[in-house]
Amino acid sequence: MHESLQLARDALEDRDLEAPRRPRAFETLRLVLSSGGPGRCEFALNNACNANCGFCNFARDVLPRERWEYVEQQGAFDAIDILYRNGIRYLILTGGEPTLHPDVTDIIAHAATKGMKVMMVSNAGLLKPRRLQEYAEAGLSSFVISIDAASAELHEENRGLPGVCEKILEANRELTELGMIATASVTLSRLLDIDALPDFLADLGFRSVTFSYPLTNLNSSFLGYRQSGLVDFTREELVALFEKVKKFRSRMHVVNPTRSLEEMQRFVRGEPQHFPCLGGFRYFYLDWKLKLWRCHYWEEPLCSIHDFDDSKLVRDGCTRCTIDCYRDASTMQHIAVSTHDAARALRGGDLSGAARALGRKGNGGSIHSVLEQIPWLLKF
Repeated sequence: MHESLQLARDALEDRDLEAPRRPRAFETLRLVLSSGGPGRCEFALNNACNANCGFCNFARDVLPRERWEYVEQQGAFDAIDILYRNGIRYLILTGGEPTLHPDVTDIIAHAATKGMKVMMVSNAGLLKPRRLQEYAEAGLSSFVISIDAASAELHEENRGLPGVCEKILEANRELTELGMIATASVTLSRLLDIDALPDFLADLGFRSVTFSYPLTNLNSSFLGYRQSGLVDFTREELVALFEKVKKFRSRMHVVNPTRSLEEMQRFVRGEPQHFPCLGGFRYFYLDWKLKLWRCHYWEEPLCSIHDFDDSKLVRDGCTRCTIDCYRDASTMQHIAVSTHDAARALRGGDLSGAARALGRKGNGGSIHSVLEQIPWLLKF
C-alpha cells in the first residue's frame, strides 16, 4: 500500500471525527460572495494514452511512447496546494489517460485531504476492482468514462481497446458497490447513433451521460482534438445534433444543461451569447509541465502554476469556443458570479451596480440549469 494513501486514510478519518471548521454549504457561500464560487481545474497528469481514438491527437499512433510525459509527484502536490489556496475546490484528473500515471492514487489522496472533490476522466482500459478500491479509499468522488458509439464493436474499434466494454461494465458494478458513480462521456461524432445510445449506456451500467462537443482545433498543450471527418460537421448538422441531445434527456439524465445546449446552437448560428465563459476566472487547465492555462482553447498559458495568484485571473466575456466542460459549467455558475458582483457592488455602496448584476441576462437560465442538474450534483 502507498504510504501516502495510508496517510490520506488517517487524515480523512480524523477529519470525519472532528467538527468541521465550516459546513460545506457555508464554505460554498463564502466563495460565491468572495470570488464567484468554488473554482475548478482540469489537471492533465500526462500526455500518455493507451487508446487510439480517431478524433484525438493523444492517440497512441499519433503520440508515440517516446514522447510521453508525466507530471512529477511532488510537482503535482505543490500544484494542488496552490490551486486550493486560490479557491479551486473541484479537481478533474485527465490526460492522456490518467490511470497510466504511476502516482495517480497518491495525487488523488493529496487533493482529497485538502478538501477537494476529485473526479477522474478515463477510457477504463486499465480499470480493475483492486484499483477502483484504491481510488475510492484515496478519496476519489466519481468517474467520467469515455464512450464513442452505441455498440461495443464500434466503440472498441475506434478506441483500439478490445474488450474494454466488458471492463466498463465490471467497473460500473464495482463503483456501485463502492457507493460511487460513473458518468458516460460521449463525443458527438459520426460514429454515434444517438437513438440507440440510451439502451447501450444502460446495458453498460450508466445512469447519466455528458456529451463532449466535437473539436477539430485547440491551441493549448491539450491534444483532445483532431482534424477528422468523424467530428467535422456543417453548421446545420451541429444545430441538429444539439437538438437531438436536448431531446435525449427524456430517456436518460444529461449533464449538459438545456440552456447551455441552446447557447451552443446560438454560437453555431453566429448569434449573441448569454453566458460568458469563466475560463481563466473560475475554471482552468493545468498540464503535465505545470503550465496553467485559462482553458484548452487558448494560445498562451496564463503562467507557471507556481506564479498563480489573483493577479493572473482573466474575465473578459470570452465566447470563442464550444468546449463543453467550460461552457456548460459557466452556464450554471453564471448566477454565482452575478451574486458575487452584486455583493461587491453593495460593499462599495453601489446600489445600481448591484441591481444590474442581479438583473443580468442569463441569470434566470443559470438558475434553471442548476435546478436541472441538482439530482446529478447531489451524488457528489
